[in-house]
Amino acid sequence: MRDYRAIYEKWLSDPYFDEETKAELRAIADNDDEIKERFYMDLEFGTAGLRGIIGAGTNRMNKYVIRRATQGLANYIIKQGGKDKGVAIAYDSRHMSQEFSDEAARTLAANGIKAYRFDSLRPTPELSFAVRELHCIAGINITASHNPSSYNGYKVYWEDGAQFTPPHDKGVTEEVLGIEDFSQCRTMSKEDAEAAGLYVTIGKDIDDRYIANVEAAIVNKDVIREMQDSIRIVYTPLHGTGHIPVMRVLGDLGFTHVYEVPEQAEPDGDFPTVAYPNPEAKEAFALGLELAKKVDAELVLATDPDADRLGVYVKDSRSGEYIALTGNMSGALLCEYVLSQKKAAGQIPEDGQVVKSIVTTNLLDAVAANYGCSLVEVLTGFKWIGRVILKNEETGRGTYMFGMEESYGCLIGTYARDKDAVSAVSSLCEAAAYYKKQGMTLWDVMLSMYERYGYYREYTKSLELAGIEGLKKIASILDSFRKEEPKEFGPYKVERIRDYKEDFIKDLRTGETVPTGLPASNVLYYELNDNAWVCVRPSGTEPKLKFYCGVKGRDLEDANRLVDELDKDLTRKINDILGA
Repeated sequence: MRDYRAIYEKWLSDPYFDEETKAELRAIADNDDEIKERFYMDLEFGTAGLRGIIGAGTNRMNKYVIRRATQGLANYIIKQGGKDKGVAIAYDSRHMSQEFSDEAARTLAANGIKAYRFDSLRPTPELSFAVRELHCIAGINITASHNPSSYNGYKVYWEDGAQFTPPHDKGVTEEVLGIEDFSQCRTMSKEDAEAAGLYVTIGKDIDDRYIANVEAAIVNKDVIREMQDSIRIVYTPLHGTGHIPVMRVLGDLGFTHVYEVPEQAEPDGDFPTVAYPNPEAKEAFALGLELAKKVDAELVLATDPDADRLGVYVKDSRSGEYIALTGNMSGALLCEYVLSQKKAAGQIPEDGQVVKSIVTTNLLDAVAANYGCSLVEVLTGFKWIGRVILKNEETGRGTYMFGMEESYGCLIGTYARDKDAVSAVSSLCEAAAYYKKQGMTLWDVMLSMYERYGYYREYTKSLELAGIEGLKKIASILDSFRKEEPKEFGPYKVERIRDYKEDFIKDLRTGETVPTGLPASNVLYYELNDNAWVCVRPSGTEPKLKFYCGVKGRDLEDANRLVDELDKDLTRKINDILGA
Protein backbone atom coordinates (compact mmCIF):
# COMPACT_ATOMS: atom_id res chain seq x y z
CA MET A 1 0.00 0.00 0.00
CA ARG A 2 1.26 3.47 -0.85
CA ASP A 3 2.13 6.03 1.86
CA TYR A 4 -1.29 7.60 2.23
CA ARG A 5 -0.13 9.75 5.15
CA ALA A 6 2.58 11.39 3.05
CA ILE A 7 0.06 12.24 0.32
CA TYR A 8 -2.33 13.63 2.95
CA GLU A 9 0.43 15.86 4.34
CA LYS A 10 1.31 17.06 0.83
CA TRP A 11 -2.29 18.16 0.24
CA LEU A 12 -2.10 20.11 3.51
CA SER A 13 1.19 21.82 2.70
CA ASP A 14 1.08 22.34 -1.07
CA PRO A 15 -0.06 25.89 -1.98
CA TYR A 16 -1.83 24.44 -5.06
CA PHE A 17 -4.71 23.19 -2.90
CA ASP A 18 -7.08 25.84 -1.61
CA GLU A 19 -7.87 26.68 2.00
CA GLU A 20 -11.35 25.14 1.89
CA THR A 21 -9.83 21.79 0.94
CA LYS A 22 -7.18 22.02 3.63
CA ALA A 23 -9.75 22.90 6.30
CA GLU A 24 -11.73 19.79 5.40
CA LEU A 25 -8.57 17.67 5.67
CA ARG A 26 -7.42 19.22 8.95
CA ALA A 27 -10.78 18.25 10.43
CA ILE A 28 -9.89 14.53 10.02
CA ALA A 29 -6.30 14.83 11.32
CA ASP A 30 -7.01 12.45 14.22
CA ASN A 31 -8.88 9.88 12.14
CA ASP A 32 -6.32 7.64 10.47
CA ASP A 33 -8.95 5.34 9.00
CA GLU A 34 -10.64 8.27 7.24
CA ILE A 35 -7.31 9.56 5.95
CA LYS A 36 -6.49 6.10 4.64
CA GLU A 37 -9.85 5.82 2.85
CA ARG A 38 -9.33 9.19 1.16
CA PHE A 39 -5.72 8.70 0.07
CA TYR A 40 -4.80 5.01 -0.13
CA MET A 41 -5.65 4.98 -3.85
CA ASP A 42 -6.76 7.13 -6.77
CA LEU A 43 -10.32 6.88 -8.03
CA GLU A 44 -10.22 4.44 -10.93
CA PHE A 45 -12.06 4.34 -14.25
CA GLY A 46 -14.69 1.59 -14.19
CA THR A 47 -17.47 0.73 -16.62
CA ALA A 48 -18.64 4.35 -16.44
CA GLY A 49 -15.51 6.41 -15.77
CA LEU A 50 -14.90 7.93 -12.35
CA ARG A 51 -17.41 7.68 -9.54
CA GLY A 52 -17.01 8.32 -5.84
CA ILE A 53 -17.96 10.21 -2.70
CA ILE A 54 -17.61 13.99 -2.90
CA GLY A 55 -14.80 15.31 -0.70
CA ALA A 56 -11.10 16.12 -0.45
CA GLY A 57 -8.59 13.40 -1.31
CA THR A 58 -7.32 11.31 -4.21
CA ASN A 59 -10.02 8.69 -3.60
CA ARG A 60 -12.81 11.27 -3.62
CA MET A 61 -14.60 13.42 -6.18
CA ASN A 62 -13.35 17.02 -6.05
CA LYS A 63 -12.22 19.74 -8.43
CA TYR A 64 -8.60 18.58 -8.35
CA VAL A 65 -9.50 15.02 -9.33
CA ILE A 66 -11.71 16.50 -12.07
CA ARG A 67 -8.83 18.64 -13.35
CA ARG A 68 -6.48 15.67 -13.34
CA ALA A 69 -8.93 13.45 -15.21
CA THR A 70 -9.58 16.20 -17.75
CA GLN A 71 -5.90 16.97 -18.18
CA GLY A 72 -5.31 13.28 -18.89
CA LEU A 73 -8.18 13.30 -21.39
CA ALA A 74 -6.77 16.45 -23.02
CA ASN A 75 -3.31 14.89 -23.30
CA TYR A 76 -4.80 11.84 -24.99
CA ILE A 77 -6.98 13.89 -27.35
CA ILE A 78 -3.94 15.91 -28.46
CA LYS A 79 -1.93 12.73 -29.07
CA GLN A 80 -4.85 11.37 -31.12
CA GLY A 81 -4.86 14.48 -33.29
CA GLY A 82 -8.37 15.45 -32.16
CA LYS A 83 -7.62 18.80 -30.59
CA ASP A 84 -9.64 20.78 -33.14
CA LYS A 85 -12.85 18.73 -32.77
CA GLY A 86 -13.90 19.87 -29.30
CA VAL A 87 -15.53 18.14 -26.32
CA ALA A 88 -19.21 18.28 -25.27
CA ILE A 89 -19.93 18.58 -21.53
CA ALA A 90 -23.16 17.94 -19.63
CA TYR A 91 -24.05 17.64 -15.96
CA ASP A 92 -26.93 16.54 -13.75
CA SER A 93 -28.61 17.78 -10.56
CA ARG A 94 -26.07 16.43 -8.08
CA HIS A 95 -24.05 18.48 -5.64
CA MET A 96 -21.00 20.01 -7.34
CA SER A 97 -22.07 18.88 -10.83
CA GLN A 98 -22.23 22.42 -12.15
CA GLU A 99 -18.87 23.31 -10.61
CA PHE A 100 -17.16 20.13 -11.81
CA SER A 101 -18.42 20.64 -15.36
CA ASP A 102 -17.04 24.18 -15.32
CA GLU A 103 -13.66 22.91 -14.06
CA ALA A 104 -13.54 20.37 -16.87
CA ALA A 105 -14.39 23.01 -19.50
CA ARG A 106 -11.70 25.38 -18.24
CA THR A 107 -9.05 22.66 -18.19
CA LEU A 108 -9.87 21.70 -21.77
CA ALA A 109 -9.74 25.35 -22.82
CA ALA A 110 -6.36 25.78 -21.15
CA ASN A 111 -5.13 22.96 -23.39
CA GLY A 112 -6.50 24.64 -26.52
CA ILE A 113 -9.48 22.28 -26.83
CA LYS A 114 -12.93 23.82 -27.35
CA ALA A 115 -15.49 22.89 -24.70
CA TYR A 116 -19.19 22.85 -25.60
CA ARG A 117 -20.86 23.03 -22.18
CA PHE A 118 -24.62 22.88 -21.67
CA ASP A 119 -26.17 25.93 -20.04
CA SER A 120 -27.95 23.83 -17.41
CA LEU A 121 -28.48 20.21 -16.44
CA ARG A 122 -29.21 17.70 -19.20
CA PRO A 123 -29.88 13.93 -19.38
CA THR A 124 -27.08 11.52 -20.20
CA PRO A 125 -28.52 10.43 -23.58
CA GLU A 126 -28.58 14.05 -24.77
CA LEU A 127 -24.86 14.34 -24.01
CA SER A 128 -24.26 11.22 -26.12
CA PHE A 129 -26.33 12.78 -28.90
CA ALA A 130 -24.48 16.12 -28.62
CA VAL A 131 -21.07 14.46 -29.06
CA ARG A 132 -22.21 13.07 -32.39
CA GLU A 133 -24.22 16.10 -33.48
CA LEU A 134 -21.35 18.54 -32.84
CA HIS A 135 -18.74 16.14 -34.31
CA CYS A 136 -16.74 16.22 -31.10
CA ILE A 137 -13.78 14.00 -30.36
CA ALA A 138 -15.12 13.25 -26.87
CA GLY A 139 -17.75 14.03 -24.27
CA ILE A 140 -17.81 14.45 -20.49
CA ASN A 141 -20.84 13.95 -18.30
CA ILE A 142 -20.77 14.90 -14.63
CA THR A 143 -23.16 12.45 -12.98
CA ALA A 144 -23.26 9.54 -10.55
CA SER A 145 -26.42 8.13 -12.11
CA HIS A 146 -28.55 6.51 -9.38
CA ASN A 147 -25.98 6.55 -6.55
CA PRO A 148 -26.76 8.17 -3.17
CA SER A 149 -26.54 11.97 -2.82
CA SER A 150 -23.01 11.89 -1.38
CA TYR A 151 -21.66 10.67 -4.74
CA ASN A 152 -20.75 12.26 -8.02
CA GLY A 153 -19.03 10.98 -11.13
CA TYR A 154 -17.28 11.70 -14.39
CA LYS A 155 -18.26 9.73 -17.51
CA VAL A 156 -16.11 9.95 -20.63
CA TYR A 157 -17.52 9.45 -24.15
CA TRP A 158 -15.64 9.05 -27.40
CA GLU A 159 -16.49 10.49 -30.80
CA ASP A 160 -19.02 7.76 -31.69
CA GLY A 161 -21.15 8.95 -28.76
CA ALA A 162 -20.59 5.86 -26.58
CA GLN A 163 -18.71 5.73 -23.32
CA PHE A 164 -15.10 5.05 -24.13
CA THR A 165 -13.87 1.50 -24.74
CA PRO A 166 -10.41 0.04 -25.52
CA PRO A 167 -8.04 1.37 -26.60
CA HIS A 168 -9.30 4.82 -25.61
CA ASP A 169 -10.23 3.99 -22.01
CA LYS A 170 -6.78 2.53 -21.37
CA GLY A 171 -5.10 5.39 -23.23
CA VAL A 172 -6.85 8.07 -21.18
CA THR A 173 -6.26 6.16 -17.93
CA GLU A 174 -2.54 5.94 -18.66
CA GLU A 175 -2.41 9.68 -19.29
CA VAL A 176 -4.27 10.39 -16.05
CA LEU A 177 -2.01 8.10 -14.01
CA GLY A 178 1.01 9.77 -15.59
CA ILE A 179 0.07 13.03 -13.86
CA GLU A 180 1.73 12.60 -10.46
CA ASP A 181 1.64 16.27 -9.50
CA PHE A 182 -1.78 17.94 -9.53
CA SER A 183 -0.15 21.27 -10.31
CA GLN A 184 0.65 19.90 -13.77
CA CYS A 185 -3.06 20.26 -14.58
CA ARG A 186 -3.81 23.36 -16.60
CA THR A 187 -6.72 25.70 -16.07
CA MET A 188 -7.79 29.21 -16.99
CA SER A 189 -10.63 31.58 -16.17
CA LYS A 190 -13.98 31.14 -17.85
CA GLU A 191 -13.83 34.73 -19.10
CA ASP A 192 -10.48 34.21 -20.83
CA ALA A 193 -11.62 30.87 -22.25
CA GLU A 194 -14.79 32.41 -23.69
CA ALA A 195 -12.83 35.32 -25.16
CA ALA A 196 -10.55 32.83 -26.90
CA GLY A 197 -13.55 30.97 -28.33
CA LEU A 198 -12.67 27.85 -26.35
CA TYR A 199 -15.64 27.83 -23.96
CA VAL A 200 -18.96 27.70 -25.80
CA THR A 201 -22.33 27.45 -24.07
CA ILE A 202 -24.89 25.21 -25.79
CA GLY A 203 -28.56 24.59 -25.05
CA LYS A 204 -31.87 24.96 -26.89
CA ASP A 205 -30.65 24.17 -30.39
CA ILE A 206 -29.23 20.81 -29.30
CA ASP A 207 -32.37 20.18 -27.20
CA ASP A 208 -34.60 20.62 -30.22
CA ARG A 209 -32.53 18.31 -32.39
CA TYR A 210 -32.33 15.65 -29.68
CA ILE A 211 -36.07 15.72 -28.98
CA ALA A 212 -36.79 15.50 -32.72
CA ASN A 213 -34.80 12.25 -32.88
CA VAL A 214 -36.57 10.82 -29.84
CA GLU A 215 -39.97 11.59 -31.32
CA ALA A 216 -38.98 10.20 -34.71
CA ALA A 217 -39.00 6.70 -33.19
CA ILE A 218 -42.76 6.93 -32.56
CA VAL A 219 -44.64 5.01 -35.26
CA ASN A 220 -48.26 5.03 -34.04
CA LYS A 221 -49.00 8.72 -33.65
CA ASP A 222 -52.55 8.20 -34.93
CA VAL A 223 -53.18 5.65 -32.18
CA ILE A 224 -51.85 8.08 -29.57
CA ARG A 225 -54.21 10.79 -30.84
CA GLU A 226 -57.10 8.33 -30.73
CA MET A 227 -56.32 7.07 -27.21
CA GLN A 228 -54.72 10.17 -25.66
CA ASP A 229 -57.66 10.95 -23.40
CA SER A 230 -57.96 7.42 -22.06
CA ILE A 231 -54.34 6.89 -20.97
CA ARG A 232 -53.34 8.21 -17.53
CA ILE A 233 -49.63 8.41 -16.79
CA VAL A 234 -47.80 9.26 -13.55
CA TYR A 235 -44.18 10.31 -13.96
CA THR A 236 -41.37 11.28 -11.58
CA PRO A 237 -37.86 12.46 -12.48
CA LEU A 238 -36.70 11.72 -8.90
CA HIS A 239 -35.28 15.26 -8.55
CA GLY A 240 -33.11 14.74 -11.64
CA THR A 241 -32.75 15.80 -15.27
CA GLY A 242 -35.83 14.09 -16.72
CA HIS A 243 -38.42 16.74 -15.83
CA ILE A 244 -38.09 19.03 -18.86
CA PRO A 245 -37.38 16.55 -21.70
CA VAL A 246 -39.87 13.87 -20.59
CA MET A 247 -42.74 16.28 -20.02
CA ARG A 248 -41.95 18.00 -23.31
CA VAL A 249 -41.98 14.77 -25.33
CA LEU A 250 -45.19 13.46 -23.77
CA GLY A 251 -46.81 16.85 -24.41
CA ASP A 252 -45.61 16.94 -28.01
CA LEU A 253 -47.01 13.46 -28.63
CA GLY A 254 -50.40 14.51 -27.35
CA PHE A 255 -50.81 12.65 -24.07
CA THR A 256 -53.27 14.82 -22.13
CA HIS A 257 -53.33 13.08 -18.74
CA VAL A 258 -49.73 13.14 -17.53
CA TYR A 259 -49.34 13.68 -13.78
CA GLU A 260 -45.87 14.57 -12.57
CA VAL A 261 -45.13 13.87 -8.91
CA PRO A 262 -44.90 17.46 -7.59
CA GLU A 263 -42.62 16.70 -4.63
CA GLN A 264 -40.01 15.18 -6.98
CA ALA A 265 -40.31 17.41 -10.05
CA GLU A 266 -37.60 19.96 -9.30
CA PRO A 267 -33.88 19.11 -9.45
CA ASP A 268 -32.34 18.66 -5.99
CA GLY A 269 -28.99 17.06 -5.24
CA ASP A 270 -30.14 16.05 -1.76
CA PHE A 271 -32.87 13.83 -3.27
CA PRO A 272 -34.95 14.71 -0.19
CA THR A 273 -37.90 12.36 -0.82
CA VAL A 274 -35.86 9.20 -1.42
CA ALA A 275 -33.00 7.52 0.38
CA TYR A 276 -31.64 6.25 -2.91
CA PRO A 277 -32.69 7.86 -6.25
CA ASN A 278 -32.82 4.56 -8.06
CA PRO A 279 -35.84 3.54 -10.19
CA GLU A 280 -34.94 -0.08 -9.44
CA ALA A 281 -35.92 0.49 -5.78
CA LYS A 282 -39.53 0.10 -4.66
CA GLU A 283 -39.10 2.97 -2.17
CA ALA A 284 -38.45 5.42 -5.03
CA PHE A 285 -42.03 4.81 -6.25
CA ALA A 286 -43.84 5.52 -2.97
CA LEU A 287 -45.05 9.00 -3.94
CA GLY A 288 -45.68 8.02 -7.55
CA LEU A 289 -47.84 5.06 -6.58
CA GLU A 290 -49.76 7.21 -4.11
CA LEU A 291 -50.55 9.68 -6.88
CA ALA A 292 -51.35 6.88 -9.35
CA LYS A 293 -54.05 5.50 -7.07
CA LYS A 294 -55.62 8.96 -6.78
CA VAL A 295 -55.78 9.55 -10.54
CA ASP A 296 -56.31 5.90 -11.55
CA ALA A 297 -53.20 5.79 -13.76
CA GLU A 298 -52.27 2.84 -15.96
CA LEU A 299 -48.56 3.59 -15.82
CA VAL A 300 -46.17 4.85 -13.14
CA LEU A 301 -42.78 5.82 -14.55
CA ALA A 302 -39.56 6.98 -12.86
CA THR A 303 -36.28 8.06 -14.40
CA ASP A 304 -33.02 8.20 -12.44
CA PRO A 305 -31.17 11.53 -11.89
CA ASP A 306 -29.39 11.48 -15.28
CA ALA A 307 -32.44 10.04 -17.09
CA ASP A 308 -30.82 7.04 -18.72
CA ARG A 309 -32.69 4.41 -16.65
CA LEU A 310 -36.43 3.89 -16.48
CA GLY A 311 -38.39 2.15 -13.74
CA VAL A 312 -41.97 1.04 -14.44
CA TYR A 313 -45.10 0.00 -12.56
CA VAL A 314 -48.16 -1.10 -14.55
CA LYS A 315 -51.73 -1.55 -13.37
CA ASP A 316 -53.31 -4.99 -13.42
CA SER A 317 -56.92 -4.29 -14.44
CA ARG A 318 -58.11 -7.52 -12.82
CA SER A 319 -56.75 -6.97 -9.32
CA GLY A 320 -56.43 -3.19 -9.48
CA GLU A 321 -52.88 -3.52 -8.09
CA TYR A 322 -49.74 -1.93 -9.51
CA ILE A 323 -47.08 -4.44 -10.53
CA ALA A 324 -43.38 -3.59 -10.78
CA LEU A 325 -41.66 -4.47 -14.03
CA THR A 326 -38.00 -5.31 -13.66
CA GLY A 327 -35.57 -3.84 -16.17
CA ASN A 328 -35.57 -7.21 -17.90
CA MET A 329 -39.36 -7.19 -18.15
CA SER A 330 -39.82 -3.61 -19.36
CA GLY A 331 -36.93 -3.95 -21.81
CA ALA A 332 -38.25 -7.20 -23.26
CA LEU A 333 -41.74 -5.70 -23.53
CA LEU A 334 -40.38 -2.69 -25.40
CA CYS A 335 -38.35 -4.95 -27.68
CA GLU A 336 -41.50 -6.98 -28.46
CA TYR A 337 -43.42 -3.82 -29.28
CA VAL A 338 -40.68 -2.23 -31.40
CA LEU A 339 -40.01 -5.40 -33.41
CA SER A 340 -43.70 -6.18 -33.90
CA GLN A 341 -44.26 -2.72 -35.35
CA LYS A 342 -41.21 -2.94 -37.57
CA LYS A 343 -42.28 -6.36 -38.82
CA ALA A 344 -45.77 -5.04 -39.61
CA ALA A 345 -44.13 -2.26 -41.63
CA GLY A 346 -41.73 -4.67 -43.37
CA GLN A 347 -38.73 -2.99 -41.75
CA ILE A 348 -36.78 -5.92 -40.30
CA PRO A 349 -33.82 -6.63 -42.61
CA GLU A 350 -32.10 -9.99 -42.92
CA ASP A 351 -29.18 -8.75 -40.85
CA GLY A 352 -31.34 -7.26 -38.07
CA GLN A 353 -29.77 -7.44 -34.63
CA VAL A 354 -30.95 -7.32 -31.03
CA VAL A 355 -28.10 -6.56 -28.62
CA LYS A 356 -28.00 -7.33 -24.91
CA SER A 357 -25.49 -7.58 -22.07
CA ILE A 358 -24.54 -11.05 -20.83
CA VAL A 359 -26.54 -10.59 -17.59
CA THR A 360 -29.77 -9.67 -19.39
CA THR A 361 -32.79 -11.98 -19.61
CA ASN A 362 -32.85 -14.85 -22.07
CA LEU A 363 -36.42 -13.81 -22.84
CA LEU A 364 -34.84 -11.29 -25.20
CA ASP A 365 -33.21 -14.15 -27.13
CA ALA A 366 -36.64 -15.66 -27.70
CA VAL A 367 -38.15 -12.33 -28.81
CA ALA A 368 -35.29 -11.72 -31.23
CA ALA A 369 -35.60 -15.20 -32.72
CA ASN A 370 -39.34 -14.80 -33.16
CA TYR A 371 -38.81 -11.74 -35.35
CA GLY A 372 -35.89 -13.15 -37.33
CA CYS A 373 -33.17 -11.07 -35.65
CA SER A 374 -29.79 -12.35 -34.56
CA LEU A 375 -28.95 -11.97 -30.86
CA VAL A 376 -25.63 -10.30 -30.02
CA GLU A 377 -24.24 -10.59 -26.48
CA VAL A 378 -21.81 -8.05 -25.01
CA LEU A 379 -20.19 -7.35 -21.66
CA THR A 380 -22.00 -5.34 -19.00
CA GLY A 381 -22.02 -1.62 -19.71
CA PHE A 382 -23.99 0.09 -22.46
CA LYS A 383 -20.77 1.23 -24.12
CA TRP A 384 -20.40 -2.29 -25.49
CA ILE A 385 -23.81 -2.04 -27.14
CA GLY A 386 -22.67 1.26 -28.64
CA ARG A 387 -19.58 -0.49 -29.92
CA VAL A 388 -21.73 -3.02 -31.82
CA ILE A 389 -23.52 -0.13 -33.56
CA LEU A 390 -20.15 1.41 -34.45
CA LYS A 391 -18.88 -1.91 -35.82
CA ASN A 392 -22.01 -2.20 -37.98
CA GLU A 393 -21.36 1.28 -39.38
CA GLU A 394 -17.70 0.57 -40.05
CA THR A 395 -18.22 -2.82 -41.69
CA GLY A 396 -21.56 -2.22 -43.39
CA ARG A 397 -22.85 -5.47 -41.87
CA GLY A 398 -25.54 -5.75 -39.22
CA THR A 399 -28.57 -3.52 -38.63
CA TYR A 400 -29.21 -2.50 -35.03
CA MET A 401 -32.88 -2.89 -34.11
CA PHE A 402 -32.91 -2.72 -30.31
CA GLY A 403 -30.48 -2.93 -27.41
CA MET A 404 -30.86 -3.27 -23.65
CA GLU A 405 -29.28 -4.29 -20.39
CA GLU A 406 -31.00 -5.60 -17.29
CA SER A 407 -30.19 -2.46 -15.29
CA TYR A 408 -33.29 -0.64 -16.56
CA GLY A 409 -31.74 0.77 -19.73
CA CYS A 410 -32.43 0.47 -23.45
CA LEU A 411 -31.91 2.34 -26.71
CA ILE A 412 -34.31 2.55 -29.65
CA GLY A 413 -32.52 4.02 -32.66
CA THR A 414 -28.90 5.03 -33.17
CA TYR A 415 -29.02 8.84 -32.72
CA ALA A 416 -27.36 8.30 -29.31
CA ARG A 417 -25.06 5.55 -28.07
CA ASP A 418 -26.18 5.28 -24.47
CA LYS A 419 -29.38 4.08 -22.86
CA ASP A 420 -32.15 6.66 -23.10
CA ALA A 421 -34.97 6.80 -20.56
CA VAL A 422 -36.59 9.77 -22.32
CA SER A 423 -37.06 7.63 -25.42
CA ALA A 424 -38.08 4.61 -23.35
CA VAL A 425 -40.81 6.67 -21.64
CA SER A 426 -42.28 7.87 -24.92
CA SER A 427 -42.19 4.44 -26.57
CA LEU A 428 -43.67 2.69 -23.55
CA CYS A 429 -46.51 5.20 -23.42
CA GLU A 430 -47.03 4.69 -27.15
CA ALA A 431 -47.17 0.93 -26.54
CA ALA A 432 -49.71 1.44 -23.74
CA ALA A 433 -51.95 3.41 -26.12
CA TYR A 434 -51.54 0.83 -28.89
CA TYR A 435 -52.39 -2.14 -26.70
CA LYS A 436 -55.21 -0.35 -24.88
CA LYS A 437 -56.93 0.10 -28.23
CA GLN A 438 -56.81 -3.70 -28.46
CA GLY A 439 -58.27 -4.05 -24.96
CA MET A 440 -54.98 -4.99 -23.30
CA THR A 441 -52.97 -3.46 -20.48
CA LEU A 442 -49.16 -3.66 -20.50
CA TRP A 443 -49.41 -6.32 -17.81
CA ASP A 444 -51.68 -8.32 -20.11
CA VAL A 445 -49.00 -8.01 -22.80
CA MET A 446 -46.31 -9.18 -20.37
CA LEU A 447 -48.35 -12.24 -19.45
CA SER A 448 -49.02 -13.02 -23.11
CA MET A 449 -45.26 -12.87 -23.75
CA TYR A 450 -44.65 -15.38 -20.95
CA GLU A 451 -47.30 -17.68 -22.43
CA ARG A 452 -45.73 -17.36 -25.85
CA TYR A 453 -42.02 -17.51 -25.04
CA GLY A 454 -41.79 -19.10 -21.58
CA TYR A 455 -41.79 -17.93 -17.97
CA TYR A 456 -38.37 -16.34 -17.68
CA ARG A 457 -37.43 -14.88 -14.31
CA GLU A 458 -34.22 -13.15 -13.19
CA TYR A 459 -32.74 -12.05 -9.89
CA THR A 460 -29.86 -9.76 -8.94
CA LYS A 461 -28.10 -9.85 -5.58
CA SER A 462 -25.53 -7.24 -4.50
CA LEU A 463 -22.99 -7.71 -1.74
CA GLU A 464 -21.67 -4.33 -0.56
CA LEU A 465 -18.00 -4.59 0.43
CA ALA A 466 -16.57 -1.08 0.84
CA GLY A 467 -13.01 0.05 1.53
CA ILE A 468 -9.70 -1.80 1.46
CA GLU A 469 -11.02 -4.87 3.25
CA GLY A 470 -14.00 -4.95 0.93
CA LEU A 471 -11.76 -5.10 -2.14
CA LYS A 472 -9.89 -8.01 -0.57
CA LYS A 473 -13.13 -9.89 0.07
CA ILE A 474 -14.34 -9.34 -3.48
CA ALA A 475 -11.06 -10.72 -4.81
CA SER A 476 -11.27 -13.66 -2.38
CA ILE A 477 -14.76 -14.65 -3.50
CA LEU A 478 -13.87 -14.52 -7.19
CA ASP A 479 -10.62 -16.44 -6.58
CA SER A 480 -12.53 -19.12 -4.70
CA PHE A 481 -15.05 -19.56 -7.52
CA ARG A 482 -12.17 -19.89 -9.98
CA LYS A 483 -10.14 -22.36 -7.92
CA GLU A 484 -13.03 -24.59 -6.90
CA GLU A 485 -15.29 -24.59 -9.94
CA PRO A 486 -18.91 -25.08 -8.83
CA LYS A 487 -20.53 -28.16 -10.31
CA GLU A 488 -24.06 -27.12 -9.37
CA PHE A 489 -26.18 -24.19 -8.22
CA GLY A 490 -29.33 -25.08 -6.33
CA PRO A 491 -31.29 -27.65 -8.36
CA TYR A 492 -29.19 -27.08 -11.50
CA LYS A 493 -26.04 -28.64 -12.91
CA VAL A 494 -23.29 -26.44 -14.38
CA GLU A 495 -22.84 -27.31 -18.05
CA ARG A 496 -20.47 -24.60 -19.21
CA ILE A 497 -18.27 -22.00 -17.49
CA ARG A 498 -17.39 -18.69 -19.13
CA ASP A 499 -14.41 -16.89 -17.59
CA TYR A 500 -14.13 -13.53 -19.30
CA LYS A 501 -10.97 -12.60 -17.39
CA GLU A 502 -9.08 -15.72 -18.45
CA ASP A 503 -10.88 -15.72 -21.84
CA PHE A 504 -12.25 -19.23 -22.03
CA ILE A 505 -15.54 -21.08 -22.23
CA LYS A 506 -15.24 -24.59 -20.79
CA ASP A 507 -17.81 -27.28 -21.50
CA LEU A 508 -17.87 -29.44 -18.36
CA ARG A 509 -19.62 -32.26 -20.25
CA THR A 510 -16.99 -32.63 -22.99
CA GLY A 511 -13.96 -30.81 -21.58
CA GLU A 512 -13.81 -28.65 -24.71
CA THR A 513 -12.46 -25.12 -24.21
CA VAL A 514 -12.89 -22.17 -26.61
CA PRO A 515 -12.24 -18.38 -26.31
CA THR A 516 -15.08 -16.11 -25.14
CA GLY A 517 -14.70 -13.76 -28.09
CA LEU A 518 -15.22 -10.71 -25.84
CA PRO A 519 -12.76 -8.27 -24.22
CA ALA A 520 -11.17 -9.26 -20.91
CA SER A 521 -13.36 -8.56 -17.87
CA ASN A 522 -13.41 -9.96 -14.34
CA VAL A 523 -16.65 -11.89 -14.86
CA LEU A 524 -17.65 -15.51 -14.27
CA TYR A 525 -20.74 -16.89 -16.02
CA TYR A 526 -22.23 -20.35 -15.44
CA GLU A 527 -24.55 -21.89 -18.02
CA LEU A 528 -26.86 -24.36 -16.27
CA ASN A 529 -29.28 -26.95 -17.55
CA ASP A 530 -32.89 -26.08 -18.41
CA ASN A 531 -32.15 -22.53 -19.61
CA ALA A 532 -30.85 -21.35 -16.22
CA TRP A 533 -27.69 -19.36 -15.55
CA VAL A 534 -25.64 -17.59 -12.85
CA CYS A 535 -23.15 -14.73 -13.25
CA VAL A 536 -20.71 -13.14 -10.78
CA ARG A 537 -18.95 -9.81 -11.32
CA PRO A 538 -17.68 -6.82 -9.34
CA SER A 539 -19.60 -3.61 -9.96
CA GLY A 540 -17.74 -1.10 -12.12
CA THR A 541 -19.30 1.88 -10.33
CA GLU A 542 -19.85 0.87 -6.69
CA PRO A 543 -18.01 -1.14 -3.99
CA LYS A 544 -20.17 -4.21 -4.61
CA LEU A 545 -19.93 -7.77 -5.82
CA LYS A 546 -22.95 -8.55 -7.96
CA PHE A 547 -24.63 -11.89 -8.54
CA TYR A 548 -27.15 -12.48 -11.30
CA CYS A 549 -29.26 -15.50 -12.06
CA GLY A 550 -31.97 -16.45 -14.51
CA VAL A 551 -34.40 -19.36 -14.85
CA LYS A 552 -37.24 -20.54 -17.07
CA GLY A 553 -40.19 -22.00 -15.16
CA ARG A 554 -43.44 -23.72 -15.99
CA ASP A 555 -45.36 -20.70 -14.74
CA LEU A 556 -44.65 -17.58 -12.68
CA GLU A 557 -44.92 -19.44 -9.38
CA ASP A 558 -42.52 -22.12 -10.53
CA ALA A 559 -40.06 -19.53 -11.86
CA ASN A 560 -40.12 -17.64 -8.55
CA ARG A 561 -39.51 -20.89 -6.64
CA LEU A 562 -36.50 -21.73 -8.81
CA VAL A 563 -35.02 -18.27 -8.34
CA ASP A 564 -35.42 -18.60 -4.56
CA GLU A 565 -33.55 -21.91 -4.61
CA LEU A 566 -30.70 -20.39 -6.60
CA ASP A 567 -30.54 -17.42 -4.21
CA LYS A 568 -30.35 -19.68 -1.14
CA ASP A 569 -27.53 -21.70 -2.66
CA LEU A 570 -25.62 -18.59 -3.72
CA THR A 571 -25.93 -17.17 -0.19
CA ARG A 572 -24.64 -20.42 1.30
CA LYS A 573 -21.66 -20.51 -1.09
CA ILE A 574 -20.73 -16.88 -0.33
CA ASN A 575 -21.00 -17.40 3.43
CA ASP A 576 -18.82 -20.50 3.21
CA ILE A 577 -16.12 -18.53 1.37
CA LEU A 578 -16.24 -15.60 3.80
CA GLY A 579 -16.43 -17.89 6.83
CA ALA A 580 -19.70 -16.30 7.94
